[in-house]
Amino acid sequence: MSQYRRTSDLPEAIPVFPLPGAMLFPRWELPLNIFEPRYLNMIDDAMRSHRLIGMIQSFGGPRAHPDIARIGCAGRLTRYTETDDGRYLITLTGICRFTVARELDVTTPYRQVAADWSPFAADIFDSPETGLPERAELARALKAYTSAQGLSADWSAVDTAPMETLVNALAAGCPFTPAEKQALLEAPTLAERAATLIALMELSASGGDSGPVQ
Repeated sequence: MSQYRRTSDLPEAIPVFPLPGAMLFPRWELPLNIFEPRYLNMIDDAMRSHRLIGMIQSFGGPRAHPDIARIGCAGRLTRYTETDDGRYLITLTGICRFTVARELDVTTPYRQVAADWSPFAADIFDSPETGLPERAELARALKAYTSAQGLSADWSAVDTAPMETLVNALAAGCPFTPAEKQALLEAPTLAERAATLIALMELSASGGDSGPVQ
């Protein structure tokens, strides 16, 4: 987004929404249906302040306070609708990934963290497409993966979508494990995310057990 020119433009503390399997990447849009009272409260507060929410995966622990990943991605509230039954239908547009420096001791019903943006300062700018695999290589891996998994794909989009959009759509939409999705999120560059994506699809298509990707 144009209002963010450097990491110092981003807040030091952000609310976080722990949710396994829900992936947000810079410049990627994530629609969410918000209904829990604590997260309705979080949206209200974010709308009154910087409009940023950190999406972060949860990994077990108590449902009310699950363990969270080390790295998440902050998104700006770019669409907001309130339904007749009190839910919020929102869209977050990814801005920048962050490392959890520490979780804050807060009185809000939702969790907040001190965010370290510095490892991902380049997220604020458009991703260079240097080093990306050939589209045909990605398509071959996807065909093998969808065939093995019994899934379908929009092949016209595979052929025409910008590479960043395509890589993020597949990373977010394929039914990878939370650990695999986290590996995709933590890949430092778009090219490395694409390479990790291809490796995961090829391993799954061959019947391998990928486990956590390092």
